[in-house]
Amino acid sequence: MPLDRRRLITSLPAIGLALAGWGGLRPARAQDPFFFKIGTGTTGGTYFPIGGIIAGAISGPPGLPPCGSAGGSCGVNGLIAIAQASAGSIDNIRRMGSGEFDSGLAQADVAFAAYTGEGPFAGEPPVTSLRAIAHLYSEFVHIAVPADGPVQSVKDLKGRRVSVGTEGSGTLYDTRLILAGYGLKQTDVEEVFERPEPSVDLVVDGKLDAMVMTGGPPLGVITDLAKRRPMRLLPIEGADAEALVAKAPFFTLESIPEGAYDGIPAVPTLSVGAIWLVSAKVPDETVYQITRALWQDSTLALLAAGHPRGKEISAERAVRGLGVPLHPGAARYYAEHAGIGSPTRATP
Repeated sequence: MPLDRRRLITSLPAIGLALAGWGGLRPARAQDPFFFKIGTGTTGGTYFPIGGIIAGAISGPPGLPPCGSAGGSCGVNGLIAIAQASAGSIDNIRRMGSGEFDSGLAQADVAFAAYTGEGPFAGEPPVTSLRAIAHLYSEFVHIAVPADGPVQSVKDLKGRRVSVGTEGSGTLYDTRLILAGYGLKQTDVEEVFERPEPSVDLVVDGKLDAMVMTGGPPLGVITDLAKRRPMRLLPIEGADAEALVAKAPFFTLESIPEGAYDGIPAVPTLSVGAIWLVSAKVPDETVYQITRALWQDSTLALLAAGHPRGKEISAERAVRGLGVPLHPGAARYYAEHAGIGSPTRATP
């Protein structure tokens, strides 16, 4: 990416704050700038770097050369995307519902729960304004414990101090589903609501017995933990795991591959899709152009080079396991350019 454009993209959060009075997303005239806020996740997870790459790729600030030319932009004409750190899936969806975010990354199971008013959204109005742009990649549940500790299985977490993710994170939702699947109540563990980075410090210092995080490997915080203290990842397998997948069909039995973390063998666990959500209020043409920008060869090259999970992102998998309907703008793009069927309702 040319230096001038790189400086502009990296300064976008500051621009968004300085010009907040311009208002949120709005239809643009030719070269008329408008802002598009994308909720990502914590800085130690996968959403934050992936969201930042996408924000840069879909942005089309005024004055740049056209796509295909030296220093050109293949983004949406006039759009300035801002990737914002957040607590994760639940937080992103709630802030989309309030209108603070135009878009956000989330786990497919959390998106479905929000759309239907279940799970962490029980007792709240269903967020039926959620629409999908694309399935991006698979996320894996990591349950990290000290290698020399007594915890050998999920059931051994009973009575232990466990970082279960922050309020507003998909990790917290997944953790409680998994504990329940193994016959443990919330009160059976000492839940610690902490961000991933401080959780690593607590595990290293012996103040936590385990930390859970859902994300695309390799996760920076898990890599950091492995460097600072010998650790293991607990397996999620067997009859309890199979029953959980049957009950929560967004989960898939899949292994974190060997080599994802130095010295850690392949570990059976659960995976769930990471999807890119957008508000139904965003105009169809804007989402059509955003979807077009996402699947440009230049965007895919940036994703593949920028993060290991970026290599998994492809149009062929764009509509699998979404959990919420596709936005009409995205559906039109897939129908015209990818020949992919478009789900119109929320299903596991």
